[in-house]
This record gives sequence, C-alpha cells and structure tokens, in this order.
Amino acid sequence: MDVRTFWLAGRPATGDSSLTVTNSHTGQAVGTYSVPTDAQVEEAVAAAAAVTREAAALPVHVRAEALAHVSRRLTERADEIARLITAENGKPIFWARGEVGRAISTFRFAAEETRRWSGTAMRLDTEPAATGRLAYVSRVPYGPVLAITPFNFPLNLVAHKVAPAIAVGAPIIVKPAPATPLSSLLLGEILAETDLPAGMFSVLPIENSRASALVEDPRLPVVSFTGSGPVGYSIMDSVPRKHVVLELGGNAAAVVLADADLDWAASRVALFSNYQAGQSCIAVQRVIVEEAVSEAFTGKLLTAVGGLVTGDPLDEKTQVGPLVSEDAAIRVESWIQEAVAGGARLLAGGGRDGATIEPTVLADVPAGAKVVCEEVFGPVMVIETVPSVDAAFASVNDSKYGLQAGVFTRSLDVAFRANRELEVGGVIIGDVPSYRADQMPYGGVKESGVGREGLRSAMEDLTFEKTMVLTGLAL
Repeated sequence: MDVRTFWLAGRPATGDSSLTVTNSHTGQAVGTYSVPTDAQVEEAVAAAAAVTREAAALPVHVRAEALAHVSRRLTERADEIARLITAENGKPIFWARGEVGRAISTFRFAAEETRRWSGTAMRLDTEPAATGRLAYVSRVPYGPVLAITPFNFPLNLVAHKVAPAIAVGAPIIVKPAPATPLSSLLLGEILAETDLPAGMFSVLPIENSRASALVEDPRLPVVSFTGSGPVGYSIMDSVPRKHVVLELGGNAAAVVLADADLDWAASRVALFSNYQAGQSCIAVQRVIVEEAVSEAFTGKLLTAVGGLVTGDPLDEKTQVGPLVSEDAAIRVESWIQEAVAGGARLLAGGGRDGATIEPTVLADVPAGAKVVCEEVFGPVMVIETVPSVDAAFASVNDSKYGLQAGVFTRSLDVAFRANRELEVGGVIIGDVPSYRADQMPYGGVKESGVGREGLRSAMEDLTFEKTMVLTGLAL
C-alpha cells in the first residue's frame, strides 16, 4: 500500500515513520500515511511565522479564488472523497456524501465572505474637538492558526477551520485526528493546487501526544480546537495568553411539546439521534416530551427507530453505521449497561456487534447516569416525560453543556420564549438540535466551549479590530 504524503508549507513531504488507518466495519487497512518528524514540524511552524505578513497582505481576489478553487475541486472529486470518508470514519456513504456537499458549500461561502470582507469608516466629528477626523476600522488576523480537528467530520470540520483562516489571510497548521487524517491530507492536495504562498498551510498528521508542543509554540497565537471537553480546557489552561477557540460538544436535547407535529418530530428525532452513529456534538441525546403527548410520541418514535437501516456503511440504504472503533462502541455499550443496571428501561436496541451499536432508546434513566449527564457520542437517546413547558425548559438547562437545543412547537410565543430561556448557543424551532447551516454562527455556552464557527463568525474570531484615525479632513 502506498504511503500518503503530508503537507509541509504547501508541498508534499514524508517523514521517517508511518501509521495505518483501519476501517472500523471491515477491520481492513484503508491507507497508510507518513508521520512528520520533529524537525519537519518545526519547519512548518517557522514557515507559517515567516509568511504571516505576506498572508495578511494577500489581495482579496487571491484569497477568494483559492477558496473557490477548493470548492470546485471538491465538487469534481465528490464521490471519491465521500468514499474515503466512509472508509476511514465508518459513516454511511449517504452521510459522507452530505459531508462533502457541506464542505463544498463551506469553501464557497468563505470565498463569498472574503469578497465582502472590508473595513468600515466612522465619522468622529460628532464633537467639536474631533472636527476633520475620520476613523477607518479594519480587522487584522492575530497570526498563524493551529487547528486541531476531530474524527467525526474529517473533511467539513477541517474546512470550518481552514476556510476562514485563508479568508482573513492567516496561515494555518492542521493537526487532524489520528483515526481519520486521510480526508484532510486530500484537502491539502487540493490546497496545493492554488496560488497561496508557501507556508500558508500545512497538514501535519502527528500523534496526539506531540500536539502540546504545537499548542505551546508562541509563533502560533491562535488555537482552534474541536473535540472533548477535558482536552479542550487543558489546552486553554496551558496557554492562557493565547486566543483559544473551543467547540466541545454536548448532550443535545430535543423538546417535544403538546402542539407538535408528532409524526415529523418522531421521524427527525429517530434519524438524528442515530446519524453518524450518534457521533455528532449535536446528535439528539435527551428527548424531553410533554406528558400530554408522551405515550403517543413514544410509540411513533419507537416505530421510526425500528425502521432505521443499520449495516454496511457502503450500502446506499444504510442510515446507521459503525462507530469509529470497536473501543468506542465498547464504551457506549458500558454506559447503556450502567443505565439499565441503575433502573432504566431499555425500549429499543442496546446490543453491540463489533464497532456497531444498535439504535438505542432508554426511559426512566437515573439522573446521574452517564447517558444523561455526559456526551454519549453514540446512537443512544434518553426519553424523559415532563408535565409542562416550564419543566421541559428547566430540564434542557439542567446540563453542564449548552451547544444547541431543538423545540418542536407550533407556537411563535413559545419559540421566542425558548430563545430567551434556553442556555444554549443555538435554538432550532420545529426541528432537532442537529440542524446546522454552515454559514450560520455555531458554538456553545457553559462547557460546550467558547467562540463561534460559521464563516463570517469564524473570520471575526480569528481577527481583532484595528483603528486608524485620519486627521485634518474636510468631511
């Protein structure tokens, strides 16, 4: 099997060791990739630091065209890339194609935002002492970005870090997840086709144990991390003077109120508790149902869950595939067993076959069980019945996480109340919390992280405002 190169300051390179990615469904090798040496990592960081001024001064058309090129090439190679995502990640081809489509849009949105990205003028002569003065306010990148990306969306979550960095003129070094680096290496191949200067990007598939040196390097003033809370907060604590962006996940709640369309709610909750095998920060984990419709909704939900197709991720009909590894599935299985041992009722699923967990529905789960309090990151949902809207919203907020929540209701008043009261970064009315448009602001509160993704929001997060005052003007 050929050894795939990594990308060092925009060019292909090989180190003196390699690692192999394994398909969690078949157990077969997907690809082998070269691992950078410490000297090569240093070369990449030095190149990013050296190109910082040039990158920030790149004309808008150069940045925008590079991003548009990536979007076009992802479109041309969409089927190839989707199959690669399925092979290394295990997600069904249906969802992998969706991820490629989203990445295409992410780069296209970034190209469009780059062309709109501009400074603003502010007249200061609102007071006599400032007569003849005008402020020009622009946004300037902090500098090179270290992007640490997760396994669950090995292309689009990389895109959400790379695209805004290029858009604002910030060099970026990507450290992909060791389980799924191949998609980001392919993205590096496409980036290398652009006219971006050497040093503008590197993709370094190093082991997690070596990432701390990059985190601590003063030449990388921004760290953008997506992953687990403990790792994210350890990064923030280790570099308190850096600009750190964290997207840390949650245990997303879907609220089903008495006025909801129960058939729609059941179909959406069933699918989006189990899409990506539940390995999404906004997969439905907690289902909070108003008592008046609890019995009817639960019946519809179990029917919908029972209709999901679990199996070979390369089968076009498969909706639920394996987790990223058998170890991940064993952990999820143990959390299910813990809940049942504590008194929870198993309404559906609960079994494991290798890396695959059956779509699982639990009820009457003890409040302290991991499947309620923590992020399962597997195809597991917990149903809770509550007497009222008040109780439903209180239950949503009874979590250390706060990424997104979904509220199934037809009431506009309730919708705006949910927006006021729910302690989350995003409220999705009439649908699951799993909905995300790639151009919208996306991020959480509480232990779900700090900062925002979504192209313009991320561009703002990677930059600071700089003010120039012009004096002596005839305004």
